[in-house]
Amino acid sequence: MQYFPPALEQLVEQFARLPGIGRKSAQRLAFYILSLPEEDAAAFAQAITQAKAEIHCCPVCQNFSQGDGLCPICQDPKRDAGMLCVVADPKDVAAMERSREYPGVYHVLHGVISPMNHIGPDQLRVKELVSRVSSGEVREIIMATNPDTEGEATAMYLSRLLKPFGVKVTRLAYGIPVGSHLEYADDATLMRALEGRREM
Repeated sequence: MQYFPPALEQLVEQFARLPGIGRKSAQRLAFYILSLPEEDAAAFAQAITQAKAEIHCCPVCQNFSQGDGLCPICQDPKRDAGMLCVVADPKDVAAMERSREYPGVYHVLHGVISPMNHIGPDQLRVKELVSRVSSGEVREIIMATNPDTEGEATAMYLSRLLKPFGVKVTRLAYGIPVGSHLEYADDATLMRALEGRREM
């Protein structure tokens, strides 16, 4: 039996599709949206459609960028372009930036190698990474994928792929448990991991 009008039910279903949002949380969010003044609800909807229309991948690092231009990190002349941190997702860039200790630039893979989910190197931004490293500007590559099975496999694969270019390839020294995720690490732990990175 359907308890809500179809439009409300549809809104609940859309919220329930978000990661980490169950049915009850989806209902709370839907009720909250309905309680908003008309202009606030319209601004919320506009923010979603605008982000989808205007946010693209940076042509250099593959992080999110507005429009077709470079992201703010790639535009920053103070960043050390010779130090390249490889992460799985854009949210990992945000986690690393919170530590305020990393002076280099990033490369976002948009996933990790996962045979179980039929994701291989061809589905990731690996070609773009190889192209950047082959330019000769990069001195060190820091593998900052998560310390779980897929993250480790991805780091090992990329390490073997990039070693012939003569660059130093290091791995973050994790003070966080194996199987956890970068985005949940506190700033101090990330700083220690960055400082204690080891060569692969």
